[in-house]
Amino acid sequence: MPVEDDDRPRKKITHEIGQDLYLLSVEELAERIALLNAEADRLKEVMTRKRASKDAANSIFKS
Repeated sequence: MPVEDDDRPRKKITHEIGQDLYLLSVEELAERIALLNAEADRLKEVMTRKRASKDAANSIFKS
């Protein structure tokens, strides 16, 4: 039995900043945008938590 494309595990989408985008389809570009937006959201969330932690520590030592 031939293996169908849908049966194969999909490669994890990765993106390298600055890579050539010429050969990517519109769907692949949309996937990359979603991936990068999710990563930006994750980074912002961690940054917010770190700022809150730093602010809490500063408030203790300023007293």
